[in-house]
Amino acid sequence: MKISIGVSNRHVHLCEEDYKKLFNDEPFEVVRYLNQPGEFASNKKVTIKTDKDIIENVRVIGPIRKYTQIEISKTDSFKLGLNPPVRDSGDLEGSSGITIIGPVGEIHKENGCIIANRHIHITPEERIKYGLENIEEVNVRLDGIKGGIINHVRLKESPKYAFELHLDTDDANAHFVKQGDLATIIIEDNEIKKI
Repeated sequence: MKISIGVSNRHVHLCEEDYKKLFNDEPFEVVRYLNQPGEFASNKKVTIKTDKDIIENVRVIGPIRKYTQIEISKTDSFKLGLNPPVRDSGDLEGSSGITIIGPVGEIHKENGCIIANRHIHITPEERIKYGLENIEEVNVRLDGIKGGIINHVRLKESPKYAFELHLDTDDANAHFVKQGDLATIIIEDNEIKKI
């Protein structure tokens, strides 16, 4: 079955307390809405910093969350001298520490920096429709000049989700795919991890 690809560049999610430390009471405005309902690229950008290097103009994604999370690629981690774990969103215990710098302040997070797991956003109804009940992860085929199979793509379920495959820029660039391209979820003759 086909699924649209969403490519995720490095970005930051902020809790309310950290947002205020970085931006004071500046308004949190929408630049553009993302495909996942309620999520948006905001008008706010930060710098992320380690002892080795910095990366500027990192977009803050809204809305405000209950936790602060910094999502980077493996390529970014080499520049920053970090070795963040590959994790699901919100699984931050033991992840990499990093400093976030905003226009009015900076914060150091002892953990919070991850490389996001490849994942598919799916609703409970779509899970049933596509025969993916009780399945935790699948393989996905990416077509094109540098196509290939990517493994361990986790299913993230919520009634609020839009059906979409999320890859980071390293995965997308390695296979020459871009936002809005189509991928194929492999079900037949495939070892899939069951819950």
